[in-house]
Amino acid sequence: MPVLCQDSATDPLSDVLRMVKLTGAVFHLVEATFPWGVDVPRARDYSSIILPRAQHVISYHIILKGSGWAGIPGGASTSFEAGDILVLAHGDPYSLLSTPGQTPEYDRAATIGFFREWMAGKLSFVTREGGGGAGGAEYMCGFLGCDLRPFNPVLSTLPPLLRVRRSGRDRRGLLDRLIDLTLADARLPRMGGEAIRLRLSELIFVEVIRLYLDSLPAHDTGWLSGLRDPAIGRVLTLIHDRPADPWTLALLAEEAGMSRSAMVARFTHLIGHSPMQYLTLWRMQIAARLLADSSMKVASVACEIGYKSEAAFSRMFKKAVGVSPAHWRKMTIAGV
Repeated sequence: MPVLCQDSATDPLSDVLRMVKLTGAVFHLVEATFPWGVDVPRARDYSSIILPRAQHVISYHIILKGSGWAGIPGGASTSFEAGDILVLAHGDPYSLLSTPGQTPEYDRAATIGFFREWMAGKLSFVTREGGGGAGGAEYMCGFLGCDLRPFNPVLSTLPPLLRVRRSGRDRRGLLDRLIDLTLADARLPRMGGEAIRLRLSELIFVEVIRLYLDSLPAHDTGWLSGLRDPAIGRVLTLIHDRPADPWTLALLAEEAGMSRSAMVARFTHLIGHSPMQYLTLWRMQIAARLLADSSMKVASVACEIGYKSEAAFSRMFKKAVGVSPAHWRKMTIAGV
Protein backbone atom coordinates (compact mmCIF):
# COMPACT_ATOMS: atom_id res chain seq x y z
CA MET A 1 0.00 0.00 0.00
CA PRO A 2 1.27 3.51 -0.76
CA VAL A 3 2.34 6.08 1.77
CA LEU A 4 -0.64 8.42 1.88
CA CYS A 5 1.09 11.75 2.35
CA GLN A 6 1.13 13.10 -1.18
CA ASP A 7 -1.45 15.82 -0.47
CA SER A 8 0.75 17.44 2.16
CA ALA A 9 3.44 20.09 1.85
CA THR A 10 5.75 17.63 3.58
CA ASP A 11 5.46 14.02 4.70
CA PRO A 12 5.95 12.41 8.12
CA LEU A 13 9.22 10.67 7.25
CA SER A 14 10.80 13.88 5.92
CA ASP A 15 9.38 15.76 8.87
CA VAL A 16 10.91 13.39 11.42
CA LEU A 17 14.31 13.26 9.71
CA ARG A 18 14.39 17.05 9.61
CA MET A 19 13.24 17.50 13.19
CA VAL A 20 15.69 14.96 14.69
CA LYS A 21 18.55 16.83 12.99
CA LEU A 22 20.08 14.06 10.89
CA THR A 23 23.75 14.99 10.36
CA GLY A 24 26.55 13.24 8.47
CA ALA A 25 29.75 12.66 10.45
CA VAL A 26 32.04 10.10 8.82
CA PHE A 27 31.74 8.58 5.36
CA HIS A 28 34.37 6.41 3.71
CA LEU A 29 35.00 3.45 1.41
CA VAL A 30 36.63 0.24 2.64
CA GLU A 31 38.52 -2.06 0.25
CA ALA A 32 39.20 -5.28 2.20
CA THR A 33 41.17 -8.35 1.14
CA PHE A 34 40.81 -11.77 2.77
CA PRO A 35 40.98 -12.25 5.70
CA TRP A 36 39.56 -9.02 7.02
CA GLY A 37 37.56 -7.92 10.02
CA VAL A 38 36.69 -4.98 12.24
CA ASP A 39 35.11 -4.78 15.69
CA VAL A 40 33.23 -1.54 16.35
CA PRO A 41 32.46 -0.50 19.96
CA ARG A 42 29.13 0.83 21.10
CA ALA A 43 28.36 4.24 19.63
CA ARG A 44 28.61 6.12 22.90
CA ASP A 45 32.32 5.14 23.10
CA TYR A 46 33.19 7.08 19.92
CA SER A 47 30.36 9.57 19.43
CA SER A 48 32.31 12.24 21.32
CA ILE A 49 35.06 11.91 18.69
CA ILE A 50 33.03 12.10 15.50
CA LEU A 51 29.98 14.13 16.60
CA PRO A 52 30.48 15.61 20.07
CA ARG A 53 27.11 17.41 20.16
CA ALA A 54 24.98 14.57 18.77
CA GLN A 55 22.62 12.73 21.09
CA HIS A 56 22.98 9.50 19.12
CA VAL A 57 25.05 7.98 16.30
CA ILE A 58 23.73 5.57 13.64
CA SER A 59 26.05 3.55 11.41
CA TYR A 60 25.24 1.93 8.08
CA HIS A 61 27.21 -0.04 5.50
CA ILE A 62 26.47 -0.57 1.81
CA ILE A 63 28.11 -3.69 0.40
CA LEU A 64 29.42 -3.02 -3.12
CA LYS A 65 31.44 -6.20 -3.73
CA GLY A 66 32.15 -9.51 -2.03
CA SER A 67 30.52 -10.91 1.09
CA GLY A 68 31.00 -11.33 4.83
CA TRP A 69 29.32 -11.62 8.21
CA ALA A 70 27.87 -9.06 10.61
CA GLY A 71 27.01 -9.61 14.25
CA ILE A 72 26.09 -7.90 17.50
CA PRO A 73 26.70 -9.32 21.00
CA GLY A 74 24.05 -11.82 22.01
CA GLY A 75 22.77 -12.29 18.47
CA ALA A 76 23.49 -14.75 15.67
CA SER A 77 25.84 -13.65 12.89
CA THR A 78 24.15 -12.45 9.71
CA SER A 79 25.69 -13.08 6.31
CA PHE A 80 25.75 -10.28 3.75
CA GLU A 81 26.68 -9.96 0.08
CA ALA A 82 27.04 -7.37 -2.65
CA GLY A 83 23.95 -5.19 -2.86
CA ASP A 84 23.01 -5.56 0.80
CA ILE A 85 22.73 -2.67 3.26
CA LEU A 86 23.41 -3.04 6.98
CA VAL A 87 22.02 -0.52 9.46
CA LEU A 88 23.01 -0.37 13.16
CA ALA A 89 20.38 2.01 14.48
CA HIS A 90 20.62 1.67 18.25
CA GLY A 91 24.31 2.19 18.90
CA ASP A 92 25.14 -1.44 19.75
CA PRO A 93 28.70 -2.76 19.36
CA TYR A 94 29.08 -4.89 16.23
CA SER A 95 31.56 -6.73 14.06
CA LEU A 96 32.06 -7.03 10.30
CA LEU A 97 34.12 -10.12 9.43
CA SER A 98 35.14 -12.13 6.38
CA THR A 99 34.55 -15.36 8.36
CA PRO A 100 32.24 -15.74 11.38
CA GLY A 101 34.05 -16.05 14.70
CA GLN A 102 37.46 -14.90 13.46
CA THR A 103 39.68 -12.48 15.34
CA PRO A 104 39.18 -9.02 13.81
CA GLU A 105 42.14 -7.21 12.30
CA TYR A 106 40.89 -4.02 13.96
CA ASP A 107 39.67 -4.48 17.52
CA ARG A 108 37.55 -1.86 19.28
CA ALA A 109 40.51 0.18 20.48
CA ALA A 110 41.97 0.25 16.96
CA THR A 111 38.61 1.35 15.56
CA ILE A 112 38.44 4.27 17.99
CA GLY A 113 42.00 5.16 16.92
CA PHE A 114 40.84 5.12 13.30
CA PHE A 115 38.04 7.58 14.12
CA ARG A 116 40.52 9.89 15.84
CA GLU A 117 42.82 9.90 12.82
CA TRP A 118 39.90 10.39 10.45
CA MET A 119 38.53 13.38 12.32
CA ALA A 120 42.05 14.85 12.46
CA GLY A 121 42.12 14.77 8.63
CA LYS A 122 44.94 12.20 8.43
CA LEU A 123 43.09 9.59 6.34
CA SER A 124 41.83 9.46 2.76
CA PHE A 125 38.32 8.56 1.63
CA VAL A 126 39.44 5.00 0.78
CA THR A 127 40.60 2.67 3.58
CA ARG A 128 42.47 -0.52 2.63
CA GLU A 129 42.68 -3.42 5.06
CA GLY A 130 42.95 -7.20 5.26
CA GLY A 131 45.50 -9.92 4.64
CA GLY A 132 45.96 -9.54 0.89
CA GLY A 133 44.13 -12.72 -0.16
CA ALA A 134 41.41 -13.18 -2.75
CA GLY A 135 37.73 -13.12 -1.84
CA GLY A 136 37.53 -9.82 0.02
CA ALA A 137 34.82 -7.18 0.12
CA GLU A 138 34.24 -3.54 -0.74
CA TYR A 139 31.75 -1.48 1.22
CA MET A 140 30.82 2.11 2.03
CA CYS A 141 30.53 3.13 5.69
CA GLY A 142 28.38 6.00 6.90
CA PHE A 143 28.01 7.39 10.42
CA LEU A 144 25.22 9.84 11.16
CA GLY A 145 24.22 11.85 14.19
CA CYS A 146 20.63 12.50 15.21
CA ASP A 147 18.43 13.34 18.18
CA LEU A 148 17.23 10.46 20.30
CA ARG A 149 15.25 12.46 22.85
CA PRO A 150 12.55 13.24 23.45
CA PHE A 151 11.03 11.32 20.53
CA ASN A 152 12.47 9.69 17.42
CA PRO A 153 9.85 7.37 15.89
CA VAL A 154 12.12 6.27 13.03
CA LEU A 155 14.73 4.75 15.35
CA SER A 156 12.07 3.12 17.49
CA THR A 157 10.82 1.10 14.53
CA LEU A 158 14.21 -0.25 13.38
CA PRO A 159 15.77 -3.52 14.66
CA PRO A 160 19.25 -3.48 16.28
CA LEU A 161 20.84 -4.97 13.13
CA LEU A 162 18.91 -4.39 9.94
CA ARG A 163 19.86 -6.07 6.68
CA VAL A 164 18.12 -4.65 3.61
CA ARG A 165 18.39 -6.82 0.52
CA ARG A 166 18.10 -5.07 -2.80
CA SER A 167 16.58 -6.63 -5.89
CA GLY A 168 18.01 -6.10 -9.36
CA ARG A 169 15.45 -3.36 -9.93
CA ASP A 170 16.43 -1.59 -6.71
CA ARG A 171 20.08 -1.65 -7.78
CA ARG A 172 19.30 0.46 -10.83
CA GLY A 173 17.53 3.16 -8.86
CA LEU A 174 18.27 6.31 -6.90
CA LEU A 175 20.53 4.67 -4.32
CA ASP A 176 23.02 3.52 -6.94
CA ARG A 177 23.03 6.93 -8.55
CA LEU A 178 23.84 8.49 -5.18
CA ILE A 179 26.62 5.94 -4.60
CA ASP A 180 28.05 6.55 -8.09
CA LEU A 181 28.00 10.30 -7.45
CA THR A 182 29.82 9.83 -4.12
CA LEU A 183 32.51 7.63 -5.67
CA ALA A 184 32.94 9.99 -8.62
CA ASP A 185 33.41 12.96 -6.29
CA ALA A 186 35.96 11.03 -4.20
CA ARG A 187 38.02 10.13 -7.27
CA LEU A 188 38.33 13.79 -8.32
CA PRO A 189 39.39 15.61 -5.14
CA ARG A 190 38.15 19.20 -5.03
CA MET A 191 37.68 21.82 -2.35
CA GLY A 192 34.48 21.11 -0.43
CA GLY A 193 34.51 17.43 -1.36
CA GLU A 194 34.08 16.20 2.21
CA ALA A 195 31.05 18.43 2.76
CA ILE A 196 29.49 17.10 -0.45
CA ARG A 197 30.09 13.48 0.59
CA LEU A 198 28.62 13.99 4.06
CA ARG A 199 25.45 15.48 2.58
CA LEU A 200 25.33 12.55 0.15
CA SER A 201 25.68 10.15 3.09
CA GLU A 202 22.53 11.66 4.61
CA LEU A 203 20.65 11.27 1.32
CA ILE A 204 21.85 7.69 1.01
CA PHE A 205 20.58 6.87 4.50
CA VAL A 206 17.16 8.36 3.74
CA GLU A 207 16.94 6.25 0.57
CA VAL A 208 17.93 3.16 2.59
CA ILE A 209 15.04 3.83 4.98
CA ARG A 210 12.68 4.21 2.02
CA LEU A 211 13.86 0.87 0.60
CA TYR A 212 13.26 -0.73 3.99
CA LEU A 213 9.79 0.82 4.10
CA ASP A 214 9.02 -0.67 0.68
CA SER A 215 10.20 -4.11 1.83
CA LEU A 216 8.11 -4.35 5.01
CA PRO A 217 5.54 -7.18 5.02
CA ALA A 218 1.90 -6.13 5.07
CA HIS A 219 1.30 -7.54 8.57
CA ASP A 220 4.28 -5.76 10.19
CA THR A 221 3.82 -3.20 12.95
CA GLY A 222 5.78 -0.07 13.83
CA TRP A 223 5.87 3.58 12.83
CA LEU A 224 7.02 2.92 9.27
CA SER A 225 4.27 0.35 8.79
CA GLY A 226 1.81 2.94 10.06
CA LEU A 227 2.88 5.27 7.25
CA ARG A 228 1.81 2.65 4.70
CA ASP A 229 -1.64 2.10 6.19
CA PRO A 230 -4.17 4.24 4.27
CA ALA A 231 -6.10 5.41 7.33
CA ILE A 232 -3.30 5.61 9.88
CA GLY A 233 -0.96 7.17 7.32
CA ARG A 234 -3.57 9.89 6.87
CA VAL A 235 -3.73 10.49 10.63
CA LEU A 236 0.08 10.68 10.92
CA THR A 237 0.24 13.11 8.01
CA LEU A 238 -2.34 15.40 9.60
CA ILE A 239 -0.55 15.39 12.96
CA HIS A 240 2.78 16.22 11.32
CA ASP A 241 1.29 18.77 8.94
CA ARG A 242 -0.73 20.64 11.60
CA PRO A 243 0.66 19.72 15.04
CA ALA A 244 -0.71 22.87 16.71
CA ASP A 245 -4.32 22.20 15.67
CA PRO A 246 -6.77 21.36 18.50
CA TRP A 247 -7.03 17.72 17.47
CA THR A 248 -9.48 15.37 19.15
CA LEU A 249 -10.00 11.65 18.65
CA ALA A 250 -13.31 12.42 16.95
CA LEU A 251 -11.69 14.78 14.43
CA LEU A 252 -8.83 12.38 13.63
CA ALA A 253 -11.23 9.45 13.26
CA GLU A 254 -13.41 11.49 10.89
CA GLU A 255 -10.38 12.36 8.75
CA ALA A 256 -9.36 8.68 8.71
CA GLY A 257 -12.85 7.58 7.69
CA MET A 258 -13.11 5.22 10.66
CA SER A 259 -15.02 5.00 13.90
CA ARG A 260 -13.20 6.49 16.87
CA SER A 261 -12.70 3.14 18.60
CA ALA A 262 -11.46 1.41 15.43
CA MET A 263 -9.04 4.25 14.64
CA VAL A 264 -7.61 4.27 18.16
CA ALA A 265 -7.21 0.48 18.19
CA ARG A 266 -5.51 0.35 14.79
CA PHE A 267 -3.27 3.37 15.46
CA THR A 268 -2.16 1.96 18.82
CA HIS A 269 -1.56 -1.51 17.32
CA LEU A 270 0.65 -0.15 14.53
CA ILE A 271 2.40 2.79 16.22
CA GLY A 272 2.66 1.60 19.82
CA HIS A 273 1.11 4.82 21.17
CA SER A 274 -2.45 6.10 21.18
CA PRO A 275 -3.13 8.97 18.73
CA MET A 276 -3.20 11.60 21.48
CA GLN A 277 -0.05 10.22 23.13
CA TYR A 278 1.68 10.38 19.76
CA LEU A 279 0.49 13.94 19.19
CA THR A 280 1.92 14.97 22.55
CA LEU A 281 5.25 13.24 21.95
CA TRP A 282 5.61 14.83 18.54
CA ARG A 283 4.75 18.26 19.90
CA MET A 284 7.44 17.80 22.55
CA GLN A 285 10.01 16.87 19.88
CA ILE A 286 9.18 20.04 17.94
CA ALA A 287 9.42 22.06 21.16
CA ALA A 288 12.78 20.49 22.05
CA ARG A 289 14.18 21.43 18.65
CA LEU A 290 12.84 25.01 18.88
CA LEU A 291 14.29 25.42 22.37
CA ALA A 292 17.68 24.13 21.16
CA ASP A 293 17.92 26.01 17.88
CA SER A 294 16.17 29.32 18.47
CA SER A 295 15.91 32.12 21.00
CA MET A 296 12.13 31.85 21.18
CA LYS A 297 10.68 32.40 24.62
CA VAL A 298 9.11 29.38 26.29
CA ALA A 299 5.66 30.97 25.97
CA SER A 300 6.19 31.38 22.21
CA VAL A 301 7.29 27.77 21.86
CA ALA A 302 4.19 26.67 23.73
CA CYS A 303 1.97 28.69 21.38
CA GLU A 304 3.81 27.33 18.33
CA ILE A 305 2.80 23.75 19.15
CA GLY A 306 -0.76 24.44 20.27
CA TYR A 307 -0.61 25.23 23.98
CA LYS A 308 -2.43 28.34 25.18
CA SER A 309 -0.81 28.18 28.60
CA GLU A 310 2.95 28.29 29.18
CA ALA A 311 2.43 26.54 32.53
CA ALA A 312 0.49 23.66 30.93
CA PHE A 313 3.16 23.27 28.26
CA SER A 314 5.98 23.31 30.82
CA ARG A 315 4.26 20.62 32.89
CA MET A 316 3.77 18.40 29.86
CA PHE A 317 7.32 18.97 28.61
CA LYS A 318 8.82 18.01 31.97
CA LYS A 319 6.57 14.94 32.16
CA ALA A 320 7.63 13.79 28.67
CA VAL A 321 11.30 14.82 28.68
CA GLY A 322 12.20 14.70 32.37
CA VAL A 323 13.42 18.30 32.67
CA SER A 324 11.85 21.74 32.32
CA PRO A 325 12.01 23.64 29.02
CA ALA A 326 14.52 26.10 30.48
CA HIS A 327 16.74 23.28 31.75
CA TRP A 328 16.54 21.54 28.37
CA ARG A 329 17.72 24.70 26.65
CA LYS A 330 20.68 24.98 29.04
CA MET A 331 21.58 21.32 28.46
CA THR A 332 21.57 21.67 24.67
CA ILE A 333 23.64 24.85 24.79
CA ALA A 334 26.17 23.02 26.98
CA GLY A 335 26.15 20.06 24.60
CA VAL A 336 24.89 17.61 27.24
